[in-house]
Amino acid sequence: MDAEDLSSVPGYEGHIEYLGDKESDCTLRITDLRLSDSAGYRFRLITSRGKFAGSSVSLTVTDAVLEMDPTSVSERENVTLTCRTKCTLDRIKAYSWYKNGQPIPNSNTSSPVYILFSVSSEDTGRYSCAVEGHEDLPSAEETLTVTYGPKNTSVSVSPSGEIVEGSSVTLACSSNANPPVDKYTWYKKNVTSPKASEQRYSITIISCEDSGEYYCEASNIKGTDTSIPVHINVMSVFSWVPVVGVGAVLTAGALLLTIYCYMKRRSTGGSDATTDTHSVHHDPNSDTYTGLNMKTWSPDYDTLENVRDSPSTQPLSIRLDAEPSDYEK
Repeated sequence: MDAEDLSSVPGYEGHIEYLGDKESDCTLRITDLRLSDSAGYRFRLITSRGKFAGSSVSLTVTDAVLEMDPTSVSERENVTLTCRTKCTLDRIKAYSWYKNGQPIPNSNTSSPVYILFSVSSEDTGRYSCAVEGHEDLPSAEETLTVTYGPKNTSVSVSPSGEIVEGSSVTLACSSNANPPVDKYTWYKKNVTSPKASEQRYSITIISCEDSGEYYCEASNIKGTDTSIPVHINVMSVFSWVPVVGVGAVLTAGALLLTIYCYMKRRSTGGSDATTDTHSVHHDPNSDTYTGLNMKTWSPDYDTLENVRDSPSTQPLSIRLDAEPSDYEK
C-alpha cells in the first residue's frame, strides 16, 4: 500500500501537528488517538536533490473499553467494572482503574473485573481503566450515579443571637440527598401539628409564645432524615420597662425634694437657727411645768425620793414667758 500524505487526508486537520524544523527534526504529534490511527508511520524529506524517506515506525492503539453494571445504584449496593480490549499484544498481566482521572489507590488487578462493594454517596464519579504498559491510553469514562436518602440534615437561624419580641426570624433547613430533597416539614417540639412545609420557615412578628425548640424533616423517594432541634429564646420588650420606670420616679422625686428644700431655705432666710427662733411661740396658758421651790432646795436632798418626802418642797408653776418676779409667788 502506498504511503499517504496525512496533511491531505480528510479528517486529520487538527488531529496531527508537525513540530519539526524541516531540517534535522521531523517530530509529529497525534492528539486524541483513535483505533484507526494504528498504522506504520515514516517521514519523507523532499530536497532539491530528490526525495528521501525514513524507516517506518509502528503505532498500535489499544481499544480498552470500560463496562459498568449498573450505572445507577442505591447506597450499599455493588457495582461491577469490566475492562475489555481487542489488543493483540502479549497476555495482559495487570489492569489499572481510575476515578475522575486519578488512579484508585490499591486498585491494580490481574483480572479485568473490578467490583465496588456496598457503594456510598462518596463513590459517585467518572470511572475508566487501562491495560498494563498503556496507562497513558485509558478507556473512555463511564459515570456512576449513587442515589441515597437525606443525610446531614441541619437547621440555621437568621438572625443569630438574641431575638427580641416583635422582630422577624427565618429558619433554613439543609440536607444532602440524591435525588434532591422534595419535601421539607417544620415542627415545634411538644406540638403535634407541623408548622410549615417549605425549606425556609419565617416568623415575621415573633412573640414570647414562639419560644421553644424547632426542627425540620427532609424527605425524598429514598428516605427521610430529621435535624437536631435548635432552641429559640424570645426576649420580651417590656421586661426592662419596670426597672427603668422605678429609676425615673426615684430620680424625679429626689430632684423635686432638692428643689423644695432649696426654696424653703431661701424663703426663711437661709438659717436653721433663725428659723427656730422665729417659728417657736409658747402659749403662757398652756406651757406650764411643775418644779421645785428653789428657795427650799438643800444639797442634802440628793435623790428624788428625798425631794419627794421633804416637807419643805412646794409645787410651783413655771411659765416659759413669765417675768422673773412671778417665780417668787
